Amino acid sequence: MSLDPPAPDLVVVGGGVIGLAVAWRVRQRGLSVTVLERGVVGEDCACGVAAGMLAPVSEVEFGDAGKCMLELGVRSARLWPGFAAELDEALATAEPAAGGANGCTAGPGVLAPRDVGLRRSGTLLVARDTDEARELERQLALRESLGLSVTRLRPSAARELEPALAPTIRLALEAPEDHSVDPRRVLAALRCACELAGVQLREHAPVARVETEGAHARVTGLTLADGSRVHAARVVLAAGAWTGEIEGLPAHARVAVRPVKGQILRLRDPDGPGLLERVLRFEGGYLVPRGDGGYVLGATVEERGFEREPTARGVYELLRDARELVPGVLELQIEELSVGFRPATPDNVPAVGLGALPGLLWATGHHRNGILLAPLTAELLANVLVDAETDGNSIGACCGEVAST
Repeated sequence: MSLDPPAPDLVVVGGGVIGLAVAWRVRQRGLSVTVLERGVVGEDCACGVAAGMLAPVSEVEFGDAGKCMLELGVRSARLWPGFAAELDEALATAEPAAGGANGCTAGPGVLAPRDVGLRRSGTLLVARDTDEARELERQLALRESLGLSVTRLRPSAARELEPALAPTIRLALEAPEDHSVDPRRVLAALRCACELAGVQLREHAPVARVETEGAHARVTGLTLADGSRVHAARVVLAAGAWTGEIEGLPAHARVAVRPVKGQILRLRDPDGPGLLERVLRFEGGYLVPRGDGGYVLGATVEERGFEREPTARGVYELLRDARELVPGVLELQIEELSVGFRPATPDNVPAVGLGALPGLLWATGHHRNGILLAPLTAELLANVLVDAETDGNSIGACCGEVAST
């Protein structure tokens, strides 16, 4: 008679950057961790099609939610250099054995990268016309009122920094502390780090429902789509845009998460790097250089549920807007057109921390900021789970109550 294996200390639902970052940090603190991924790790998550901007200054918006996200983004951006260095070290450790005994890979049959592609080149926010210039002045005033590092640039000064910019631009802001990373490299590095740390990764394991029992509805485990059970006393829901598809939670304990469709283009300069050094942000999009001749142009924002098909309109609008600022973008080769789904809450503030039921935790709803907030999310949940330091260790503690139904 065979015995069931012991239940892990924690089960993380979702194998994207957020889920893997949480699993890795918690495992480093000594807990046993299993990750359940509905498909293949990295194959169908927002991080796979993300641009990877670490841009709390560029992203800041008006209002209380905007200030909340700024606080979180700045805190997490400060963690990123150390986080990237740890991942690079994990990759260096795995590299001699890549394809060898431990089989640490970016995915089935894919070797891990050598680093996570952190680039500290800064960001330019650019206006194309008078209306956009007026709005950029308003954005400058907001950032200055918050004490953020940002510089107003005349068009000539902006073109000195980035000669590929069109001579017709009207105004630019430089945010020197906003940087970028390659999300696909980050995901591959996290997978390797998790494997080396002893995290169990279970792919093709879609979760159907959370199981609870007792008067207080304590979490006892998960039921997968095939009907099998996974026992767990503590569960982190980090399933991104698919979090809302998981059943079993009472209405008061759920977090409303919806998918927001985004189309994104990966481009390549056959002549190598040099078109742009900095991340370029503009009304309706961004252009992110990778440093190897690759560029990411994105992204549409569409409330269309899980509609997977790319559209001619989406591609046209991205290229049209980018061409007005960087004419040379039309000479780049199209490598890939992707569609992804950002996980969004009603106020676009993520749900991170303890849930309403015993044993339930959240790490979802990061919308456009999943890559940026990955290190902070992992630290907060590791503190809650391992150190029992609940005060201040949730997004709710930083920004008020998490978004919910």
